[in-house]
Amino acid sequence: MLKHFVLSLCISVCIQTLAQPVEELVKHADALEKQMKEPEAYAKFKEIVKQHPQHLYTLIKCSELASRIGRMQNTKEKQADFYKAAKIYAERALKVNPKDSDANMVMSLAYGRMALLLSGKEKIQYVRDIKIYAERALASNPKNFKALHVMGKWHYEVSSLNAMEKGALKVFYGGLPKATYDSSLYFYQRAGALSPGFVLNYLEMAKVYYKQKNKSKAIELLKQTLKLQDATSEDALVKKEAGELLKEWN
Repeated sequence: MLKHFVLSLCISVCIQTLAQPVEELVKHADALEKQMKEPEAYAKFKEIVKQHPQHLYTLIKCSELASRIGRMQNTKEKQADFYKAAKIYAERALKVNPKDSDANMVMSLAYGRMALLLSGKEKIQYVRDIKIYAERALASNPKNFKALHVMGKWHYEVSSLNAMEKGALKVFYGGLPKATYDSSLYFYQRAGALSPGFVLNYLEMAKVYYKQKNKSKAIELLKQTLKLQDATSEDALVKKEAGELLKEWN
């Protein structure tokens, strides 16, 4: 009798959960993300995707969170697994709406995060795709600050390629794409103007100024990075790196 009661209760709870409007489920997942409980938010968004496979916003969030959580992993293998998942969710989002700004942004982000784990020819293979998807994101929404940040990072990374990588880039694409530290700074500044509390953006701008031999400005930005309020769990890692660079550059 008790077993039947428990079984009936479980079935009832499951039915109620499935019957919840998708808006309520998304609201719950969003709340978890705002509380900086990214793994829990990611799990909740994945549950929603199982029930609503074509839900664009949820697919985008799954991709973005996978990229973010991936960075917090302690091995390259684990990071790569999350970045691959981020790419898969981004692909699904783009099938739902190929022109959506955020869908293109998370694809660009996934490629960008994957590229950071690579070097040489493997890294070069991602260079073009990062830029293509970031530009598509900005074509749909010029104020997509995350896409602007990705573009800033793209210009920085291409400008920082070593001789072998630049040689590979010429072979792959028939020449070197136009990228400078000034253009990197331009996109970072645009992203920062739209989202003044974007912690990672300050750290990356500091790196550009340091490359440009403007050490005082770079240190100033690192100090600003450390003063900003955390918006994601990833920000703690960003601040840790900023603190380490501050000790190194001082």
